[in-house]
Amino acid sequence: MTSTSKSFAAAMPLNPVEPDDQAFSRAEALHESERQFRSLADNMSQLAWIADPGGRIYWYNQRWYSYTGTSHEAMMALGWRSLYHPDHLQRVESRLRRCFATGSIWEDTFPLRGKDGLYRWFLSRALPIRDESGNITYWLGTSTDITAQVKAEDALRELNESLELRVAERTRELADINQRLQIEISERAQAEEALRHAQKMDAIGQLTGGIAHDFNNMLTGVLGALDLIQRRVAAGRVSEIDRYIDAAMSSANRAASLTHRLLAFARRQSLNPRPVDVNRMVVSMEELLRRTIGESIELEVDLNTALRLTNTDEHQLENALLNLVINARDAMPDGGRLLIQTELAHVAVLHDSLAPGDYVRLGVQDTGCGMSGEVIARAFDPFFTTKPIGQGTGLGLSMVYGFIHQTGGQVLIDSSEGRGTRVDLYLPCHLQPVERQAVPDDHVDPPRAVRGERVLVVEDEPDVRMLVVDVLRDLGYTVEVASDSHTALPFIQSPQRVDLLVTDVGLPGLNGRQLAEIARQHRPGLRVLFITGYAPNAEIRGDFLEEGMDMLTKPFSIDALAQRVRSLIEPGGQG
Repeated sequence: MTSTSKSFAAAMPLNPVEPDDQAFSRAEALHESERQFRSLADNMSQLAWIADPGGRIYWYNQRWYSYTGTSHEAMMALGWRSLYHPDHLQRVESRLRRCFATGSIWEDTFPLRGKDGLYRWFLSRALPIRDESGNITYWLGTSTDITAQVKAEDALRELNESLELRVAERTRELADINQRLQIEISERAQAEEALRHAQKMDAIGQLTGGIAHDFNNMLTGVLGALDLIQRRVAAGRVSEIDRYIDAAMSSANRAASLTHRLLAFARRQSLNPRPVDVNRMVVSMEELLRRTIGESIELEVDLNTALRLTNTDEHQLENALLNLVINARDAMPDGGRLLIQTELAHVAVLHDSLAPGDYVRLGVQDTGCGMSGEVIARAFDPFFTTKPIGQGTGLGLSMVYGFIHQTGGQVLIDSSEGRGTRVDLYLPCHLQPVERQAVPDDHVDPPRAVRGERVLVVEDEPDVRMLVVDVLRDLGYTVEVASDSHTALPFIQSPQRVDLLVTDVGLPGLNGRQLAEIARQHRPGLRVLFITGYAPNAEIRGDFLEEGMDMLTKPFSIDALAQRVRSLIEPGGQG
């Protein structure tokens, strides 16, 4: 008989009356009382337990161990809360602690895990047992299976007289197992590190092959066009330079698009989210998509007329759709059918990292060669591609994945070899009312300065600084120039007029965001335009920009710079 059993049997005698037969000694009566208690407690249909006044459980009945598959030692180490369903743990914990603290009866329903790993629902109660003074001496708890009645258990197992020997033997076995496990963990860690290094080298190899190939083509177009322009101007044949200018700009824009893909995968490009009508966007791209896929592929567009708006970056979403269409086209070299579909989707519970809510689903489905499970598992990896060398960088789906997750959505792929592929983009619905804005006229001249506005330009890259300053001066602005934050501070702290601060984000020393904060301390309400290749602190623009601030991502056009500068200066007066 254990000390716990003795004390509990003394506290709760089931046969308190001395037996008539005086031959029984008091020790035998106590032993009989304990035997009766054990028979009752271990054969009751409920799971039972006893806790001290503070709520620490020190005894469980045999029914508990039979259902959970645990042991007394395990329960003392982990506690019965280890068997709660994780979805109910916080709620049950809170109510249980409150009852233990207030001394009130506890009752709750929740699932408990059995030894088969499945959860069953139980109705649990805990009753405080008090002494004559009203103090709680212990808690008596029961848990009743309300899913189904527990089958009758086998006869109670007799305690093994050699329990201590078996425990010691088992402890040695566990020590040996633990030592082997530590060795295996160490070996696995070394293997994982080697695998990560191999994957990194594989990614670098694909990067130098795919990206270098594309950039060399683009740089050839830019440098070759500029060389021909220089030669034509030197020869006085300026009438022939327009097509070379167009070629140079086209190659430069392709290079900019590729860097945006890289930043999208790294989630380091800044987004410009706004309400977007996905149906209208698809219709506007339909002709481009038909030209992209060619005549051998049938394009079907199925748009849900009841679709709601989504809050996202429309330009990035257009690029994502174009990437999916190009992948679908390449999967159908002998022709096929391509379906672009939109619908409103409601997610009731968490599914594939997709939070509950309303979503706009944009789907692209083809009848191409499909993908194996292994390819699907790596489809979003950077630089992974099944296309021949030179025909793809492996950044298309990575860009889509990075952008959609950055905007709060999810990408799901359904595919099998020989049966085509379906890619669904889930975009959160926009919940706020939308004010329709007029479509800007691309042929309007860039807005110019009025009333002699003064702009402070802070840029550490000499070529970019020269271009920004020349553009602003051509537009009539008075421009002050600084190469870093240190040289910009005297202008900011001086009494002279400053209507707008144009600063790069990645400056040496104080960065552009820190410079803007200092500038606003001296000039409250000063308007700021950030120009940046990437913004590591601005994955969502609202987390980075305050009122009176805007951001322009490099590379940008003269018109875009002029429009942003004017839109920031126009609402405000002198700084």
